Amino acid sequence: MLKAPRWWLLRSKSSATAKRRLMIPADYSQTPKATGDISSVFPSLSGAVSPPLPPRFADLKRRLIQGHEDGLREGWNRLLAELRQETEVIRASGSSIIPELDFRDLNNVEKRTAFRDKLHKRGVAVVRGVVSEREALGWKELVKRYIQTNPLTKGFPSDKSAVYELYWSPSQILARAHPNLLRTQAFLMSHWRSSNKSALISTSHPVTYADRLRIRQPGDAGFALGPHIDGGSCERWEENGYGRGGVYNEIFRGNWEGYDAWESSCRLPVMSDLYNGPGGCSMFRMFQGWLSMSTTNAGEGTLMVNPLFTKATAYYLLRPFFQPKRGPKEVYGSAFLDSNNWSLEDETTSVLQGAVPSNCQELNVALHPHLELDNTMVHVPTVGPGDYVAWHCDTIHAVDKLHAGKDDSSVMYIPACPLTEANAEYLKRQREAFFEGTPGPDFPSGVGESEHMGRLTPDFVMQNIDAEAQRSMGLAKYDTKQSGMPGRERQMLEQSNEILDFV
Repeated sequence: MLKAPRWWLLRSKSSATAKRRLMIPADYSQTPKATGDISSVFPSLSGAVSPPLPPRFADLKRRLIQGHEDGLREGWNRLLAELRQETEVIRASGSSIIPELDFRDLNNVEKRTAFRDKLHKRGVAVVRGVVSEREALGWKELVKRYIQTNPLTKGFPSDKSAVYELYWSPSQILARAHPNLLRTQAFLMSHWRSSNKSALISTSHPVTYADRLRIRQPGDAGFALGPHIDGGSCERWEENGYGRGGVYNEIFRGNWEGYDAWESSCRLPVMSDLYNGPGGCSMFRMFQGWLSMSTTNAGEGTLMVNPLFTKATAYYLLRPFFQPKRGPKEVYGSAFLDSNNWSLEDETTSVLQGAVPSNCQELNVALHPHLELDNTMVHVPTVGPGDYVAWHCDTIHAVDKLHAGKDDSSVMYIPACPLTEANAEYLKRQREAFFEGTPGPDFPSGVGESEHMGRLTPDFVMQNIDAEAQRSMGLAKYDTKQSGMPGRERQMLEQSNEILDFV
């Protein structure tokens, strides 16, 4: 038996120091979340009726654009023209618009460069063969046995689960710890940049985020998750949300072309879960992602993404400020969408189309007509076991409404997260959840897997998983003595060691 390290002995230490260090508002809640499942985050899945937003959101909207009204109108008109052009490109290209790269080519400069340019433009990618097909299929069989051994495992839908409330199964832990996956995550995160040279962040040290998994059977129509964006909803407009870093300031001034989706430093102070919702994400995930455990084609219960990317981001953020002069019943087709039919709101409302506190941001054709979601949501290319799919944290994504294939569509959700002060603080709390076998801090609370048979113990992880993977889980100290390490990165590792009680 391993001797309990200092961080385990101190794991109940107060978070007050962390709040002061990270300038977190004193009233920000880190209390356990309500029980639930993935439907708790999406009104479209749960059927919950969302009440109107309070008047303070109208005041917020007025403040965001005050003094920039003319620029906003001009920017809106430019954006609508660009959306029309890009929609035709996407309609003609389909899934081929999504860049792909083989894992074995991560060091191929020519292929990397072409991949980088497409990734920056589209915000989504497929990396082939990150792990072997044999490993990926083995993990699927292992997790299926884990579920069979523990029949009380929760999932959604409750009668025929497709998304399981599992975070600590052996398959998930082994997949997150795989050196190829960690390398792929670091590679993808290297496409971000920081204009603030003193910002504390390391993209070469991926941090584990314990998320769910999906095993969707043929014929399933229950997990019909429509277009949405993770990482908060109302928070994108709120001054104490994404406004803390001014992430979208250029968009709110009408200069959406000046918005840099790949700038990381402005996202470090962001609070993306102001309402402590069951599933609201407080972690800075540069990419959402999953590792495939099946061969899945379009229409077979797979992922759909919106390659409009930054233009879509600008649109869904600006949409609440504009209204049609004539509705869709008064004028049809392109005439309704024409910029001449749209103007700034006559009277500012509190509406943020599709945004509900404590839920993810959802989108649809009626609320976001210029995105033409029926045409711009495209399937990811066919994936096989061991392929990794990643999409930028601003990207609109969805899943097939119906799994029309013949075999299961199975993935483990494994996002790519950089090492930051806030992420290290989350990692510290998540580490305790690992020991207890309960869901991570961002997820619905409850007993989780605390009573599951076959769950891997911390002792097993410390004895059988390599040091880099242990560090990604917050279980081992970061090596700050490496030669050639930039000073900012060394400082980030030292800070993380302190946060994680490796001092």
